[in-house]
Amino acid sequence: MNAEPAIREVEPGDCPRICELWNAFIRSSVVTFTNEERTPAGLVRFVEQKRRNGHPFLVATVAESIVGFATYGQFRSGPGYAHTMESTIMIEAGAQSTGTGRRLMGQLENHARTRGVHSIFAGVSAENAGAVSFHEKCGFVRVSCLKEVGFKFGRWHDLILLQKFLD
Repeated sequence: MNAEPAIREVEPGDCPRICELWNAFIRSSVVTFTNEERTPAGLVRFVEQKRRNGHPFLVATVAESIVGFATYGQFRSGPGYAHTMESTIMIEAGAQSTGTGRRLMGQLENHARTRGVHSIFAGVSAENAGAVSFHEKCGFVRVSCLKEVGFKFGRWHDLILLQKFLD
């Protein structure tokens, strides 16, 4: 994959493809600890809620095909956390290590800065060394390892929290 990805806001018609990408991770990995697959209708509602909250949902495309997505939302509920977000970013295997993730993360960070976000967290499975490395290369710093907080595939998983200050 040599083409530079285009980054844009999600459109409702993108939801089936995003579900394919997301559900592949859900079924086969501990990139996410959930086992509940996404549906296009549910994803449309999720995106609409993101928009109502002023949070972006971005997609990366190469030759009109979605190869990744990224979004953020408030880290925890309540007004005291209004300036702290948690990011989600997923890139299909063929588009990893191509700069796609960095471009998506850069756009997320720029959006967050314009909204007065102080910091962004990433929660990454300890088994996902590539994602930990990616976030560190983007300027995130490990702040914690939560032991055995995720359960999937019949076993417990650790979650590494990384944080980046934006202001």
